[in-house]
Amino acid sequence: MSNLTIRASAFGGFFDCAYRFEGTYLLGMKNAAGVRTLLGSATHSGTAAFDAAHLRGEDITPDDAAGVFVDALRNPEYDVDVAGDDLSLKEAERIGLTLTAKYCTEIAPQFQYTAVEMTLTPLEIDCGGGVTITLTGTMDRARAAETDAGTIIPDVKTGSKVVSNGVANIKARSAQTGTYQLMYEHTMKEPTAGAQIIALGTSSKTPVAVSPVFDARRVLVGNEQTPGLIQLAADMFRAGTFPPNPSSVLCSKRYCARWSRCIYRED
Repeated sequence: MSNLTIRASAFGGFFDCAYRFEGTYLLGMKNAAGVRTLLGSATHSGTAAFDAAHLRGEDITPDDAAGVFVDALRNPEYDVDVAGDDLSLKEAERIGLTLTAKYCTEIAPQFQYTAVEMTLTPLEIDCGGGVTITLTGTMDRARAAETDAGTIIPDVKTGSKVVSNGVANIKARSAQTGTYQLMYEHTMKEPTAGAQIIALGTSSKTPVAVSPVFDARRVLVGNEQTPGLIQLAADMFRAGTFPPNPSSVLCSKRYCARWSRCIYRED
């Protein structure tokens, strides 16, 4: 382990369960995605197509974005375990079409985007001991938007629990969204004013919500009294230590290729 290249969108997962992260991104262990994962990625495709077209000054309707969503849902670029999920493709299509329409008509008009699907300049983290981490990638789920306070990074999140009592859930979001903040700042050579979660709930009621702006990068960089997650991650990578987190909400056969052989899980 000397120079590791990690996608920015995956880095947040390291802080959720480093053991699962090691299996997926360092050992190459894979399993087929479920229908819920496919629903999330297809919804991101439809909403991103809508935002990107507007940013280019092109005409696009919610129906056009819905078409992009349906195409991504029906023609995935990766293996999908349809039988192993509690959600059918038919129900996923219904939910995704509703969320795409809500996003285009209720959420997108709230933002003045300046970047969508933006390729970020690689960010190298020196872990010491000859070990470096290079973060690369595209803000595939996040956008950049201009506000009176400056540029913020809105991150689209889908899932059955991303909206609670009508409020966008930002718990455990800072690691990934903060990574986008840091990489955007590294790319543009300018500070950001914070992050924001755009929550698209995939339960049958399809709730949507937008969180207040918050500083996600603070947990990554830390302060004079407390080390940030980047420093802690650097120490762990240098030592080759990847502890498990059996209390992770993603600790399941569906989301972890290492699950069947993991002695730490609690089931």
